[in-house]
Amino acid sequence: MPDIFTDLFNDLLSSLQAPGLLAQIGLLLSCIGLGWLLARLLRRSFSLNTVQPPAMQIGLGSFVKVLTPILTLLLLVLAKLALQKWHQPVNVMRLMIPLVASLALMRFVFYVLRRIFARNSGVGTFLLLFEKSFGALVWIGLLLYITGWWPDLFDYLDSTILPIGRYKVSLLAIMQALVSVLVTLVIALWAGATLEERLMRVNTMHSSIRTVVARMARAFLILVAVLLSLSLVGIDLTVLSVFGGALGVALGLGLQKIASSYVSGFVILLERSLAIGDMVGVSTFYGKVVQINSRYTVLQGLDGIDTVVPNEIFMINSVQNYSLTNRVLRLATHVTVEHQNDVESILLLLEQAVIEVDRVSHEILPQALLLKIGPDGLELEVGFWITDPENGRLNVLSDVNRAIWRVLQARQIKVAQVKRDIKVVQDEMGNAVGSTDLHKSNFRTDTQQDLPLDGRQESPKSKNGP
Repeated sequence: MPDIFTDLFNDLLSSLQAPGLLAQIGLLLSCIGLGWLLARLLRRSFSLNTVQPPAMQIGLGSFVKVLTPILTLLLLVLAKLALQKWHQPVNVMRLMIPLVASLALMRFVFYVLRRIFARNSGVGTFLLLFEKSFGALVWIGLLLYITGWWPDLFDYLDSTILPIGRYKVSLLAIMQALVSVLVTLVIALWAGATLEERLMRVNTMHSSIRTVVARMARAFLILVAVLLSLSLVGIDLTVLSVFGGALGVALGLGLQKIASSYVSGFVILLERSLAIGDMVGVSTFYGKVVQINSRYTVLQGLDGIDTVVPNEIFMINSVQNYSLTNRVLRLATHVTVEHQNDVESILLLLEQAVIEVDRVSHEILPQALLLKIGPDGLELEVGFWITDPENGRLNVLSDVNRAIWRVLQARQIKVAQVKRDIKVVQDEMGNAVGSTDLHKSNFRTDTQQDLPLDGRQESPKSKNGP
């Protein structure tokens, strides 16, 4: 292979004013500018055209960011072919084509990796480190190609033999096997992520069914990628039977919980008992379902804290789903008033006060009930309905209680308070000993001495104790 860098350097030394060199530089700048302009126009067309066929919606909206180096590379290849047809020098084009191709390769790989592994538009430290390492390898390979050392490196890797058991494999074959496995896995993961993103936009399908199809499609694509990569490497697929037996033993001995969580995840998704957006309570956890994975489900509490709950817990415990059949939820608060109050007017006032709260449903009117006529007061319950349980229960209960308290204060309605009966008795030494009894009634303090049944007061000596 000719040394591209040496040819270019000799061409520059021979004559910087050569027409062929100036034409290549001008054509190079034109290809770069035209590629940038075309990519910008395509990006604008994708951002403006909201109605697109389904085939064009699978990831192309963000893929236009990679179009600039790709279009520039295509234009450079066409320019090189045109110059060769007209028997013009192409040294500049031979140098710039691998340079732009390396840039396009890096941008495409970074785009694919971020679509697969990036969470919530965030890039992890490991992903950034891998991108930097991959970029360094690409630039090193480009430098070896330009300097003409690339064939020598291939010959060295092919001649280096490593003994692996009874076989001897060249270092080049090992690297090619690793590259084939990584490329097939990345393509499978990219296809799975793109398919999942597309399925999540299908509103005509239940969210659980969409998640099941996406998970199964991704698992199938990964399996096909692994089998294909092993076949490309030359590994006999019958050896996987041994691996399958070892995996079965491992599942039976040490991975029961993990396997149970995976199976429970698919059962939950298939039977549609949980869906993204449901408000559920299981065991000691309560929150909104924000993510359903094969092994675990993420619940987001009202305080914003995400809880990772294994799917096995949803199978072995009773689950309260506040959004399974409908999103209407009944809440209630209690208040105890004194006996002297007019209970009929109080019930009407409480219903009118609660209906004024913003989140209280107007379709199902609140209802105030007299639960019990107790010895300490009239126990009332105010029940009301909300249609947005995902926004929490405590805040709406607080608003309802505040509205009730304002009405009670405005109408001077007396609320029953705690009554304390304090009895004072004497011990053997004549000291007073107090005991307190609590009752749910008006606050009152009674102080008295215990007397015998016949009305006579006992002396301290004849009393056996308090």
